[in-house]
Amino acid sequence: MIQLLLSLFLFADPYWVSKPPPEWTDAQLTALLTNSPWAQAVPGPGTSSPPVEVFLTTAGPMQLAEKERQRRVQARRKPGPLPAESPAVTEYRLWLEDNHATQIVVAIPIQNNKGFLDEREVQRMEDQCLIRAGKKKIKITGSFPPSEADPYLRLAFPRQVDLSDKTLYIDLYLPGVPSPYRTAEFTLKDMVVAGKLEL
Repeated sequence: MIQLLLSLFLFADPYWVSKPPPEWTDAQLTALLTNSPWAQAVPGPGTSSPPVEVFLTTAGPMQLAEKERQRRVQARRKPGPLPAESPAVTEYRLWLEDNHATQIVVAIPIQNNKGFLDEREVQRMEDQCLIRAGKKKIKITGSFPPSEADPYLRLAFPRQVDLSDKTLYIDLYLPGVPSPYRTAEFTLKDMVVAGKLEL
């Protein structure tokens, strides 16, 4: 009997599959966005560099998590009209609607976006950020800088990754971040939901 219960526990679907987003606890929502198959804190060299959170925002569970986080923020607001959507948020939303099927988007919260005012730093980011999967090196196709309305840097890459690649590495150069070179590593088999690789 104990063995049966243990096997049921081990093979139970994770909460992001078994429960709708409104039933996730705040802790579960935070964990999905920061420490899950699609999200991690990437440390810098040494002990003085704070970790940088990196997540794949186009993966199905992460899209649900971002929508649920936004729903909760709005639900906790004081009564009154909602502020208008910022042009930067509108531009990204419309772009994503048109390109979701062909792009992987990586999101990184940036506390200080002054580095994005330096064109050389932005160019360095565009030149040096890439995805490595199998023998492929995939360059970014575009970027959306952080803003007051959306404090995430969002980097887009062509959707050229499949499960046979086994591991996904994301090499980053982050303007304005201490120790700007970071590498995130994701295991692709952990990113499969209902038989589909979620990126």
